[in-house]
Amino acid sequence: MAMSDAILTRLLTLHPKIIDLDLVRMERILDRLDHPEARLPPVVHIAGTNGKGSVLAYLRASLEAAGLRVHCYTSPHLVKFHERIRVAGELISEDELARLLEECEEANAGEPITFFEITTAAAFLAFSRVPADYLLLEVGLGGRLDATNVIANPAATVITAIDYDHQQYLGDSLTSIAFEKAGILKNGVPGIIAPQRDEALAEIERVAARVRAPLAIGNRDWQSYEQHGRLVFQDERGLLDLPLPQLSGRHQIDNAGTAIATLRTLNDKRVSDTHIAQGMKQAVWPARMQRLGQGHLREHVPHDAEIWLDGGHNPSAGHALAQAFSDLNERVSRPLVLVWGMLNTKDAGKFIAPFAGLAHRVVAVTIPDEVNALSADELAAAAREQGLSAETAGSIEAALRQASAGAPAPRILICGSLYLAGRVLAAHDGETPSWVSGAARR
Repeated sequence: MAMSDAILTRLLTLHPKIIDLDLVRMERILDRLDHPEARLPPVVHIAGTNGKGSVLAYLRASLEAAGLRVHCYTSPHLVKFHERIRVAGELISEDELARLLEECEEANAGEPITFFEITTAAAFLAFSRVPADYLLLEVGLGGRLDATNVIANPAATVITAIDYDHQQYLGDSLTSIAFEKAGILKNGVPGIIAPQRDEALAEIERVAARVRAPLAIGNRDWQSYEQHGRLVFQDERGLLDLPLPQLSGRHQIDNAGTAIATLRTLNDKRVSDTHIAQGMKQAVWPARMQRLGQGHLREHVPHDAEIWLDGGHNPSAGHALAQAFSDLNERVSRPLVLVWGMLNTKDAGKFIAPFAGLAHRVVAVTIPDEVNALSADELAAAAREQGLSAETAGSIEAALRQASAGAPAPRILICGSLYLAGRVLAAHDGETPSWVSGAARR
């Protein structure tokens, strides 16, 4: 076991709950660490239900194309915990991660603190000690009471598409969820808002008016759309004609537009339209409509089969994925087979429903080593309730072999959970994943 894994395992024991939304513990440890959150480069704080990681990827690629140094904080990780903390463009090293975690553990002195809170404190320490031009900071859960919401004066705040997810923490209505997400808005700090449903947007605008945060709202103050195989972005400053996003799917047009609107709001003269165009072409975000190339898992499918991977796990992600694969099928027709795993905290039926009439079959799997995983049998039953043909498999590899049965060679989509996606990437690349409870890896 790596040293960092041993420390992370200890940190899991410091609080009886995996998630406990409250800023008191975070404020306490940051005070003991002499407030690293006050010594950060300009912060772009990103909340939302879907698209946070993709927006961050476009921002990072565009800023780095301009030669800028960029810190990034994301969650959960897929294979290695180190993925969460990117310092000036590079994943944090094992030695530095272990040292920072021990420093935070000592400062906390055994007091109750959640895993996400103490590891976020470690990330802030890392970022405070290395110069950079920007920190792209992704919310862990919600926004208002999330451990990342301790930045007093970010350069910009971003809210991506809001939908139903984590209702046990954020509430059962879009209004209550939007209220929590909008908690990152700050007085006088520009907020860039992705296109939203009316109910969510109304709540965001209400919170913004209360805290006096100026907003740039998608489909009102700016627009992004595809035209003649190009990405067109338009706001009050004019029109940009750009390459289509590197990341696949119609939903990426909105995500790319949100990132461009953020860059235009930052108005950094070092970032040109050419750099933004490069960012659209160069952005990479694993397990988001990712087509798997050479690797171990290809041994289990015909050479001409396609394997795609996506970690989306809520109803809106299911709709976006189904639309993306419907579009793909119109261009190149192949039978679509889903290899599907989910956690028991998600609505399996609503996620899978959009694939009815599109997917030929579903092969359900239990996510390996996840105590909160829905069983393959439960998932298969949920798929059948939505009118899909479904079977079960005992492993990811067996699921791929079953999905490959028949002709022609299929288009296989592995989907339903970021935790499943992490296991898939580890198996495909022959890596050993970090030893951290899946439930803690938000």
